[in-house]
Amino acid sequence: MFTACATVGPPQPPSLELPKPPSDLRAIRKGDHVTLTWTVPSLTTDRQTIRSVGQTRICRALARKLTQCGIPVGEAAEQPSSPTVRSSKQKIARSYVDSFPGQLQSDDPSASVTYAVEVLNAEGRGAGLSNQVGVSLARTLPPPKDFAAQVSAQGVVLTWTSEAPAAGSAISVHYVYRVYRRPEGGQQQILAGEVPIGSERSDSLTDSNIEWQKTYEYRAQTVTVISQEGRAALQIEGDDTPEIKVFANDVFPPAVPSGLQAVSSGPGQKTFIDLVWAPVADIDLDGYNTYRHEEGEAAVKLNAEPVKTPAYRDANVTPGKRYFYAVSAVDVRGNESSRSEEASETVP
Repeated sequence: MFTACATVGPPQPPSLELPKPPSDLRAIRKGDHVTLTWTVPSLTTDRQTIRSVGQTRICRALARKLTQCGIPVGEAAEQPSSPTVRSSKQKIARSYVDSFPGQLQSDDPSASVTYAVEVLNAEGRGAGLSNQVGVSLARTLPPPKDFAAQVSAQGVVLTWTSEAPAAGSAISVHYVYRVYRRPEGGQQQILAGEVPIGSERSDSLTDSNIEWQKTYEYRAQTVTVISQEGRAALQIEGDDTPEIKVFANDVFPPAVPSGLQAVSSGPGQKTFIDLVWAPVADIDLDGYNTYRHEEGEAAVKLNAEPVKTPAYRDANVTPGKRYFYAVSAVDVRGNESSRSEEASETVP
């Protein structure tokens, strides 16, 4: 009987369990807070599946390029261990919010700070820095003051007190107020509009893109906009105002109809009076009400249901009598406008 012998290769050095540095670090600034996000390494530098990840150092410097972390500005806590070794295909996102000192903000639109992270193993050793990202240090303004909302017939009117930027700001920098809306209980933030910041001490914005009888929450912020030659403008959001809640209660009637005319039937025809008027353009219009009275008497509504077109025929008339007419507009919630100017006609 013969047996085969396997060839034994040279012994492999033990893995140092050094996490592979992240390559997808991203940074988003809002006011003086920078949110960093990255993917936790799943492999070591020698392409082994990582068993545990320790703390992550947060590195920040005013230099354009970091050569080493130096003294970290913060640390993300250790990644919670899993009862099973996670697959190298599993991606786990981490984040860290850094608050840099207000004095770092600059009136120089080109000023920036550089961030990187260094992921350590359980023994506190790392393999170097992640990719590096630059974040603008351009100054942001505080949120507008006295932010308030009021419902009008045109929509929700947002008002606030403006704080003009300090003189001497760079020509390539300007500021806008931006207002966001979200339905109560919803997460989707919808841009309601924006207003350039100028010398005026108060500003307002009317949000007409609402649905009546719904509750909305609004917030406002300042945005620093930096023009960049040959590239899209850089926009840095400032801090938000507290959210304010508004119930869009429609208690506003449609426009008053105009141009009412009354014309009676000619001789030899069935007796009636035709009314016509200019249509009302309100999008929530449900129809019209018609009113009639004789000299010295109170007006009476002629229709039981709203008239859907700007015309009405009154067939309940008596020859020889003079009638006075007016019309109003009514919306789908029953809000009724004032009555139009009267038109009169005598039945032949």
